[in-house]
Parts: sequence; structure tokens; C-alpha cells
Amino acid sequence: MANSAASDVFYKSISELSDLYKRKQTTPSEVTELFLQRIFEYDDQYLSYATVLHDDAVQRAELLTEELNKGKVRGPLHGIPIGIKDLCDMSGVKTMGGTAVLEDNVAQVDSTVVEKLQESGAVILGKLNLTEGAMGGYNPRRSVPKNPWDVNKWSGSSSSGSGVATSAGLCTGSLGSDTGGSIRFPSAACGLVGLKPTYGRVSRFGVLNLAETLDHVGPMTRNVSDAMAIFQCIAGHDPKDLTTRIESVPSFDFEISRDLSGFVLGYCEDYCENDVNPEIVASVRRAKSVLTDMGVHFLEVKLPDIDRYLCAWKTICSAEAANSHRANYPDRYDEYGLWFRGWLEYGYGVSVNDYIDASRIRYQCNGLFRDKFKNIDGFLCPTTINLPHIVDDSISYGPMDSLRGTSFQRFTVPFDFNGFPTVTLPSGFSEDGMPMSMQIVGNFLDEEKICKVALEYEHHSGFPEIRPPNL
Repeated sequence: MANSAASDVFYKSISELSDLYKRKQTTPSEVTELFLQRIFEYDDQYLSYATVLHDDAVQRAELLTEELNKGKVRGPLHGIPIGIKDLCDMSGVKTMGGTAVLEDNVAQVDSTVVEKLQESGAVILGKLNLTEGAMGGYNPRRSVPKNPWDVNKWSGSSSSGSGVATSAGLCTGSLGSDTGGSIRFPSAACGLVGLKPTYGRVSRFGVLNLAETLDHVGPMTRNVSDAMAIFQCIAGHDPKDLTTRIESVPSFDFEISRDLSGFVLGYCEDYCENDVNPEIVASVRRAKSVLTDMGVHFLEVKLPDIDRYLCAWKTICSAEAANSHRANYPDRYDEYGLWFRGWLEYGYGVSVNDYIDASRIRYQCNGLFRDKFKNIDGFLCPTTINLPHIVDDSISYGPMDSLRGTSFQRFTVPFDFNGFPTVTLPSGFSEDGMPMSMQIVGNFLDEEKICKVALEYEHHSGFPEIRPPNL
């Protein structure tokens, strides 16, 4: 590959890389070697990878190159370098889940998402760092990924490594998971697209649990098309996960038209703007105006105080997390970090009545949104209430705090409660150069509609062309 092309390969889209392969301008082997070298050069600064699968990735890329030379294409991800959150099992590789207690946990079989990525031809570069157990804080034995837009700012939780690696061009795209916002928060903080599918669209077999009734797995990418491509490869019914849906996966067979006539999106001014950073509000308003010009009709949806429902998430998530970690906690108490230890302690204190009451509140919230979504194709809102905050080790490795929970999850938790699909994408940049983000929420199983809107908006905005400084 020519030097000029090589220097830009890290920010090529999936379709662009595939086209380069098709035209024999480069090969999966060449691209994989370039990405591995970039990880070697840059990840000491960004700390996104928990495990780099150098030899495995090289061998895999060589095989995929040979297949291309023979005219064989496995699927839409053939030769595409992907990173996976270190919750996803890959046979023969450690799955640590951001913990110390699982640092010797070597997977015996592939998770379904890894199996599907490989069937589609992906090259898995490695496992990506995350918060301990996929919650708010980090274990002292694990690294804290650094935001490429500002290494002193929050990179999101818990799929922080996925957000950082994708944003820094250390993989073409990645897998994250979302229980209370963990695909969407790092996507927002790192200027990415994050697709949280409908609950049950993507198998969680072989993916470490945080809270089984809330966990989602989905792609994190630099553009909407890449998110759709990865989603199509990993979605679908899986008999090994009884929560997976039997409905067919959408084809996303549409072209850019810049015309969204006929789409109706909901918007609630109180919900979307009260106590939300003014710069974020302004960016979402601008996006709303652009979408209106593209033909979207906005319907004012009146929502009550959603924050009053959010307390139920802490009860449900912590109790289910305590159940997930019962093999190691409290027996190995001292090996857990301060944040997650506090979370598990809280979960162990949840009574049966507490859990039932919280579940009732969850169902009330679900019913509310289900009713409000009857006459709309989707709903527009911010992704976060604040811009990424300053972080240091006292926050990252410290005890539970108020920065990552409750009202901060206003725009995420309701759609983990009800499993509605969401797509998060950049809405602009703050005065200090940090990404801002908006979210389009769809009805159950309606990924196709929200991705259509997101794709049209993205094409207008040009945000995928903007990279973090110095990268």
C-alpha cells in the first residue's frame, strides 16, 4: 500500500476498506499489520486494549487474504479490523470483564457475537478495556482508557475501551454493551455512533452478565453505515440465548436521499432541555431544525418527570449484578475495586420486596413510553445531560460517586428498561472542542427507521470526517 493510503487507512469506513480489497489496492494482511503497528505506537497513551491478539489477528488476516485471492468473500466484514469489549468470550482468550477476579478466566468457546463476526470475515484485533464488571469505576489492576479528544476527560462507561479504540483509529469498529447507557455514553464522549439494538436482537450467549434483564450488545463505529453493517452481522435468533428475538433482521436497503418526508419524531422540551447543558441543548435544537428541513415532522410529546423512575434501575441492576458475581463475591472481597464493591454491597442489600417494587416502577415507565410512542416513528433527545467531565485516578479508581448515575441516565435508562432500539450520533462540538451527542429512539424492533433518519442527518452534518486532534 502506498504511504499516503496507509496513513489514512485507520479512518476508512467498512465499505471503503472493502472496496480497496476488491480493487486489489491492499489486502487484509497489510491493513491488519498497519492497525497492529498503530496499536503498538499509540495505545500506551490511550490504554484501550486489555489484550492484543497480534499473532491470531495476523494468521486470520493471512487466511482471509488467501481467500480473497481465490475469489471467496465470507461476508460484509471480510478483512475488517474489529475490537471487542472484554465481556465477550473468544475461545482460548482471557475474558476479564474489567475485574481482577477473572484475570485468569480463559474462554473455552466463542460467544455468539464473536462467532458471527468471524463468519462475516472480521479480523478481531483484541479485547477492549472496560469499567469493572461493566459498571461505573475501574479495578486497580486494570487500565483506564483515555479519551482521544482530551485525555483528561471522561471517556464514558462502561464500554470506554471500545469508544477510545474506535475514536483513535485503533480499530475500524467495535462491540460494546449497554445496561444503563454503556454503548451510548462512550459513543457520546468520543464522538461516535452507537447502536443499542432492541433487547433480544443480539445474542448475549458467552457475554459476561451485568444485569441479565437489562444487558444489550451492539456496535460502536465512526459512522452510521458501519454500525448498520456490524449490527446486521451479529443480530438474529440464537437458540443458545432464549431471550433472542425470532423476527428477521432488517436489511437496511436504502440509499441517501436527503428526504425524510413522512417521518414523525417526538420531542419533549421539558425532558430534553431542563437541567441539560445549554451547549448540548443548542446542538440538539440545531439538529432538530436540520431534520425539519429534511422533511421530518416533529410532534410535541408531553412526558412527566422521568427522573423519578430512574431509582428503580439502581435496585434492579445492583441486585442482578450481585447475582451474576455470587461465585466470587463476597468471598474475594479484597480483589474488587472500591466502586464495584460498593455496587455489589448495595445489590446484596436489595430485598425481594425492593426488587418487586422496582420492577413495578420499571413497568410503569415502560407503559408510559409505549403509550407515547403510538403515533411517532421515533423520538429525538440528547444522549447525556452534561459534557465529559475531568477525571483522575481518584474518580476512576475511587468509590461510588454522583457523577455516573441516576439523573445522568435520564436519556439512557428508560430505553434499557423497555428495550427500545436507539442510535446515538454526534450533534456538534462544544466550545472547548469536546463532542456532543444526540439520540434517536425507535419503537420495538424498529432499527431500520431510526438508522434511516440517522444516516440522512449524518450525511448532511459531515461529522464522521472530523477526527480527534493529533490523529
